[in-house]
Amino acid sequence: MEWTLGGLFVASALLLIMSGIKGRKASKEELKEIDMIHISTMNEIKDIKESIRKMELDIEIITNESNIPISAEERIFRREVLDLYNRKYSIENIAGQKNASENEIRQIIAPYITKKNERSKVTNEI
Repeated sequence: MEWTLGGLFVASALLLIMSGIKGRKASKEELKEIDMIHISTMNEIKDIKESIRKMELDIEIITNESNIPISAEERIFRREVLDLYNRKYSIENIAGQKNASENEIRQIIAPYITKKNERSKVTNEI
């Protein structure tokens, strides 16, 4: 009986040691996997930042070469108006939100409306 208890105790100690070793290996593998995900995420963030930087430079080039002076406030106003229009707000609602006349809002979004209509005409003709 004593030998049986002693044997079971030794077996349980060996199993405990083996599970500890396997647990360490598994945790090391999980850490490696987490590191790989972190590295790939950081690379994606770096690529997105690079794309944003290039777009900002392109916008600056286009703005400078178009010779149309627009203040930062006017650019933000136009961006917000266009964003609202693209989200299907009515011209009346946009004018109300921005405290501007409907005619002014129409003038701002006019270039973008014609571009969309021209695109749909081309796709329908093909």
